[in-house]
Amino acid sequence: MNKLFYDLAVALDATAWSTSIHESYYLYNWIETTHVLTLMVSLGLLFLVDLRMLGLAFAEIPAKQFADRIRWPMLIGFVVMFLTGILLFYAIPVRTTQSLWFRIKVVLLIAAAINLYFFYRSMKHASPGWEQSALPPRSLRVGAGLSLVIWAGVVICGRLIAYDWYDCIQEPSEIIASIAGCVPGQEQF
Repeated sequence: MNKLFYDLAVALDATAWSTSIHESYYLYNWIETTHVLTLMVSLGLLFLVDLRMLGLAFAEIPAKQFADRIRWPMLIGFVVMFLTGILLFYAIPVRTTQSLWFRIKVVLLIAAAINLYFFYRSMKHASPGWEQSALPPRSLRVGAGLSLVIWAGVVICGRLIAYDWYDCIQEPSEIIASIAGCVPGQEQF
């Protein structure tokens, strides 16, 4: 499986657009800056919703009304954050694919999506009138708490991708090399 990911990353890296983004004096920096700024907007707003669901902030505002007010800026931020994240990966696919932090981040993103699914499912099955309560049902509070933890992990791992402590070029231990996706005998970037 690691060989397949490595080969796909090498093929992406060989494209002119990938090289252009990575070698551009300004473009990569603008993409990364946009990624971080939209991350601040979207996750900042999501964290406010999570804090409301935990009953720790804005308890006087009905939960649904609060979420509806900030839905569009949050969604726009997520879309731009997602697209710029793909471009950041596309600019440096081999190194990113072989980053332990990137792989953990992907697992956490999948966990965030699963948590979101169960959160909305719990919201639909909650007793009528819950959104008027200062403290939502326990299942929603658990989902909001998990959201905070998972997204904090995504942000931390995203930041750590820039460091090569466990990258293949550092010749990590066998278990870390396997998790990071190191392919023996292949050129490391």
